[in-house]
Formats: sequence, structure tokens, C-alpha cells
Amino acid sequence: MELRLYNTLTRSKDTLRPLDPANVRMYVCGPTVYDHAHIGNARPVIVFDVLNRLLRRLYGDAHVKYVRNITDVDDKINARAAERGISIRDLTEETYRWFREDTAALNCLPPTVEPRATEHIDEMRTLIERLVATGHAYVAEEHVLFHVPSMPDYGRLSRRPLDEMVAGARVDVAPYKRDPMDFVLWKPSAEGVPGWPSPCGIATPGRPGWHIECSAMSWRHLGETFDIHGGGIDLVFPHHENEIAQSRCAFHTGVMAQMWMHNGFLMLEGEKMSKSLGNFVTIRELLTEWPGEVLRLAMLSTHYRQPINWTRQGLGFAAKTLDKWYRVIGEVEAETGEGNPFEIEIADRLADDLNTPSAITHLHHLAEVAEHEESSSALRRRFKGAANLLGLLGDTETGWRARQKEAIALDEGVIAGLIADRLAARKAKDFKRADQIREELAAQGIVLMDNKDGTTSWEVSR
Repeated sequence: MELRLYNTLTRSKDTLRPLDPANVRMYVCGPTVYDHAHIGNARPVIVFDVLNRLLRRLYGDAHVKYVRNITDVDDKINARAAERGISIRDLTEETYRWFREDTAALNCLPPTVEPRATEHIDEMRTLIERLVATGHAYVAEEHVLFHVPSMPDYGRLSRRPLDEMVAGARVDVAPYKRDPMDFVLWKPSAEGVPGWPSPCGIATPGRPGWHIECSAMSWRHLGETFDIHGGGIDLVFPHHENEIAQSRCAFHTGVMAQMWMHNGFLMLEGEKMSKSLGNFVTIRELLTEWPGEVLRLAMLSTHYRQPINWTRQGLGFAAKTLDKWYRVIGEVEAETGEGNPFEIEIADRLADDLNTPSAITHLHHLAEVAEHEESSSALRRRFKGAANLLGLLGDTETGWRARQKEAIALDEGVIAGLIADRLAARKAKDFKRADQIREELAAQGIVLMDNKDGTTSWEVSR
């Protein structure tokens, strides 16, 4: 099977030809751990989890190395720790734990390696000193800066004109810069801010710039060049452009990664998500209302390169879809491997630039096939194995399945009693109590439906 992926570097779908098929290597930019991750942060996590699963199917688990970093040194982290009155380490440990819990709830496999920036300071200093020694960087007023004009083809990834790059980089004006585009590799740390021994003989302790972190961690765990580098479209410039500059100039290579993949933006109910607009929602908040599989299916229903409009309607549709699929498969075990033709068909669709909408459409068809052949458990096993390639319909007793069982196990007499209490409350015009009963049942996965004849029926949801 040929895997073709859209390469931002070439602006075309390219066939993946690993540098070493026995060691396929992928790096994805992870979170800066200072707060709960929002739903936009979940998109690259889910997208590249699907790619990781596909790569493992094609090349074997032992032959794929997936690295996703954690940025645990950053000015936002320093400010948030001071705001909360806790240590920087306590903040990053707490928020990193939240991130791990949230991504596990989204049924994302852990990466092979999840390096932390603060554990790779030595590698950062080594890269910085190499860049200074070769004339690609310079020391100025206790800072070390990368000199952009020293790289003739800087800008290959983003392909922006110089004036757009200057504006997009939000250039800091500093008298010690040789060129406005030059960016920080290392900066001095004030008292009370994390600092480490500086490179290049600088006496004042300092800390790394953001871009050098990923160059150092990818080098340490994947080598000077590797196969795939991924992240959100907002990282193309300046972050990924600067990563390329640092790594290529330090190692004198033609590329840093063969393929650069970027997922599109996320909108919330048609608007840009923003705390100032009051429409900022975290993964954890959504998980209190929806199982992780629902969030995952809703996310994958839009192609990863396209903007996604995140809506409650889309979540509701994903919930109903999963409800049906779980009814189809029952309690069967998944059939995986080359003997499962359903899985092969889904893998074939994913091999076309991770076309998850096409894969999901085909899963709907396969569900119909499996549902109308009720006597054949083999078809249901194959369907479950195919869905598992997208990280759906897992075997665990958590998330969707646990909530379903919890709701179904709820005593029907209790439900009937609560419905009667609600009808009585409505007749007494105690609408607050009636709404409270509806919400109590909804929390148990029971949805009430008021009928025209005055009766109320119910069904199991999410």
C-alpha cells in the first residue's frame, strides 16, 4: 500500500518513502503546559494519532518512532505560576498530568517518546554553539540570535514575501539585532525566572528561545533528518520555518524532515475560539458531557487539512453514530491484520492523505453490511477491527461503553418513578424541579422525549 501525504514543503501530495523503513520517524509539536488544553489543541493530537496507527499497521509497531514534545519552559508558564502562587515545576507537573489524562480519554495512544524541553538544555546549548561557530548565529548583549540572512533559502516552507514574514513574526525591535528578522536562540533570565548556564561563554544564566527546543529534541530522539514533522497550520511560520533554519544550518543538511504536515484551524460554532469572546472550551469541559470517542469521531469527520467548525450538532451526530455502531458489534472481539478485508479498505482510504471523512463514510456502509448479516459474527469482528484503525470502538470498559452499560443497568422502575415525579412537577408548575429531574436522568445517559399525548418516553443516549 502506497501512503501519500500532503507535504507543505512541496505543496503537493507526496509518496512517503522512509529514510529507513525499519525505523520510520515522526515528530509532532506538543503543548506548552500552563493550563488545560482547549479543543483546538486536541486536533493535532487526534490527527497524528491516526497517522501513527496507520504507520504502525504499514511498517509494524517496532519500526515506528513517534515523538511529541512537551514545552515546560516558557514565559506563559512563568506568568501563570506567579499568578497562582505556586512553583513553576508544580504548575507544569499538574498541567502535564491533565494533558495526559485528556488525551488518554480521547483514545490517543501515547507517543513512543514524550520529551520535556527542560530535560534537553544540553542539546540546545550544543546546537547554539554550533550555529555561532559557523556564522549562522551571534552573541549580543547576553542574547544569542540566529542571523536569518545567513541562510539564503530561508522561507521555503511558508513561501512568504519578506515584508509578510516580518509582520508575521511580530518582530521584536532591539538595537543589538543585525537584521529585523533575526530571532532569539537564548536569552538572559531575570531573578525568579528559570535559568541555566548559558552557552558561548555568557556569564548570566539564561533560558532557551521557543524554536530551538524542537530542533534539539527532534535531533536527540530522531536524528539530524527524519521522515515526518507535524503540527497545526499556525506553526508553519515562524516556528517551523525557524526550526528548519536552525537544524539545517547546524547539520548542513538539505532538509530537516522529508514531509511537513499541518492540520487546519478549528472554529467554535462558526466563530474563532477566544477567551475574550467567551467561547473558549477545554477538552476537559467537553469530556464532562461527552465521551472521548464522540469528540474523536466528530473531529475526524472533517479532513485534517480543512478548517473545522466545531458544533454541538456535530457532536450529537457523532454520538448517534457511535450508539448505532456499538449496537451492531455487540460484544465481539476485533479482527485485525491482513485477513480483515474491512480494515484493508479503511487503510486504503487513510493512505490517501489521511482521508478520514472517506473512511468514516465507508464505515457507515460496512456497519449496514454487518447489521444486515446478524448471523455472522465474523462481519461484526471485521467492522470493529476496521473502526479501530481510527481509534474508535475500543475494548476498554471506560468511556462510551461504560456509560452505555451504566445507563442500561439503571433500574427501569427508578426511571419510571422519576418521569412520574417530573410530570407531577410540571402540572404543579414547578418547572425548576421538572428541569432538575431531566438533568439528573441526562447525567445517567437517559434522554427524555415529551410526546403529543402528554406521556414521556425515554432512550439511552451517548
